Amino acid sequence: MNQAGVNEKYKVSPFYVFFLVHSMQTGLGVLSFQRDLAKATGTDGWLSILLAGLIVHILIWLIYKIFRIVPGDIISTNNHAFGKWIGNFFSLLFILYFFVLGMTIIIGYINVIHVWMFEEVPSWAFALVFLILIYYINTGGFRTITGIAFLTVIVSYWLLFVPFYGFKYSDFTGFLPIFHHDLVEIMKGTKSFSLSMLGFEMLLMYYPFIKSAETSQKYAHGGVVLTTLLSLLLYFVSIIFYSQKQLTLTLWPTLTLTSIIELPFIQRFEYITVSWWTIVIIPNMVIPLWAASRGVKRLFNVQQKYPLWGMSIIILLVNIFFYDIDSLYILNKIINPYSICFIVIYLPLLFVFISIKKSRNRL
Repeated sequence: MNQAGVNEKYKVSPFYVFFLVHSMQTGLGVLSFQRDLAKATGTDGWLSILLAGLIVHILIWLIYKIFRIVPGDIISTNNHAFGKWIGNFFSLLFILYFFVLGMTIIIGYINVIHVWMFEEVPSWAFALVFLILIYYINTGGFRTITGIAFLTVIVSYWLLFVPFYGFKYSDFTGFLPIFHHDLVEIMKGTKSFSLSMLGFEMLLMYYPFIKSAETSQKYAHGGVVLTTLLSLLLYFVSIIFYSQKQLTLTLWPTLTLTSIIELPFIQRFEYITVSWWTIVIIPNMVIPLWAASRGVKRLFNVQQKYPLWGMSIIILLVNIFFYDIDSLYILNKIINPYSICFIVIYLPLLFVFISIKKSRNRL
């Protein structure tokens, strides 16, 4: 399938890639990345954030280089590079990755709701509500998904006043010392931060839905730049607000920071943050499951709603029979190294394969 395979009326302007990339990266990880990063690199965590951002920029550049050689999506590119059977195998791995990522985000956010707001409400009830919403948005098509991503970014940035509010209670000497970790520790910090930077790889599926897709690269890079700057701000505030030991023991530093805010008309401001985060997290739930169901549709030539139903049922059953904090821990342990190995290693290898094949075809 190439770009001509998607009707022009279903495509979105290149500008919206900025919001698609940024909305996927600004989700569950923003609430908790500081803890693992502080454990690995302490006050040098900002170096890990910058390194992660640089790696993502390189991978986005690779994605666009790949699609300049083989226009389409990751399914057609895999088939072009490796043939039908091996290509379909790698495509199935991508589909599995998209599905597991979407499920991890849903279960992770339900855990946040349980801890902070509604402990007694069963997880399957929240999962059912989210899955119905996800299905409804997906049935509207990719343009609807893009509109949701755009709106969630626009209506959520008022929450930036929270970290700035924390400055008045901070000790700026907490940011010192700097440059006291070696490269191995910085790399470990980058690995722990990887979940917060995931989402850009959804380009591999929705690239054909972008008008003049090759012109959208600068917007994809712009989305990553904004995510990197936001992460740097949150980490800087967390380092100077918490002590080093406090930060390593605080599960959700961003949410805990909001609990210091007191307003005349509301006592528990963190309830506002957790509730509003539902809006922020919606694209994180919708886009991976759209990408996974789209991949199944492309591979097996079925209507997209059927794999979406199947995936929704699996997620609901997991929440009914297997949901606990250990299952979330296992999913996170799977998705982090899997994403690093599969995305960071596979994309350069794919680029090399199709470049070699292109050179041979010229001979």
